Amino acid sequence: MLSQVIEGIAIPFIGTSLGSACVFFMRKELKSSVQRALTGFAAGVMTAASVWSLLLPAIEQSSKLGKLAFLPAAVGFMVGMFFLLLLDRLIPHLHMYADKPEGPKSSLQRTTMLVLAVTLHNLPEGMAVGVVYAGLLYGNAKITAAGALALALGIAIQNFPEGAIISMPLKAEGVSRGKAFGAGVLSGAVEPIGALLVIVAAGAMVPIMPYLLSFAAGAMIYVVVEELIPEMSAGEHSNVGTILFAIGFVVMMILDVALG
Repeated sequence: MLSQVIEGIAIPFIGTSLGSACVFFMRKELKSSVQRALTGFAAGVMTAASVWSLLLPAIEQSSKLGKLAFLPAAVGFMVGMFFLLLLDRLIPHLHMYADKPEGPKSSLQRTTMLVLAVTLHNLPEGMAVGVVYAGLLYGNAKITAAGALALALGIAIQNFPEGAIISMPLKAEGVSRGKAFGAGVLSGAVEPIGALLVIVAAGAMVPIMPYLLSFAAGAMIYVVVEELIPEMSAGEHSNVGTILFAIGFVVMMILDVALG
């Protein structure tokens, strides 16, 4: 069981690292249409994962509450949203195509703030994987090993293009290939760290697992709505991002239902 947990929390990080390694094999920066498509795919995967892997299990685990079974999911979801909103305000960061950084004023370098922006994005994903594997590790009957693996694989799939989206533009700005790759890997390192912290903390909070599941869902949906959807819809021919959103959503749904 422990080996399954270790493998599960490592899979999304591997996805980010492999995507970041594209900087060594691709000479040109990704076209804006390709970046919108990849961003849309990532948004679709995260949205489907939030529903099938997190919110629905949270509601199912609260079935003993009867008509109020939605309550833990609703509360946890909103707390997760506001938690990411708080981090968004407290941590200086810069989105890839933004003119101005967000958060408090800072003298940090542009590259550092770009990495922080992606780190904020990846944190909820690590938390989501962590809370699902915590439920599996501590014997939550509503979470299966296959279902947890489906979530880890789904996030790893959407992490691959995200790693490329980070490393490739950095190289185009003059950053060396090695540093661009390192920045992409570093941005994904928060996922296994966040997952481990959640697993350790969840040992004392198994009774409130529905709240933890929906908390992770709220944090992921915040990222989707605040960051990914605007990016995939920017510029001309934004329908590319919309189509890939649908494809990402369906891919994650299939993974969760087929493996879960």
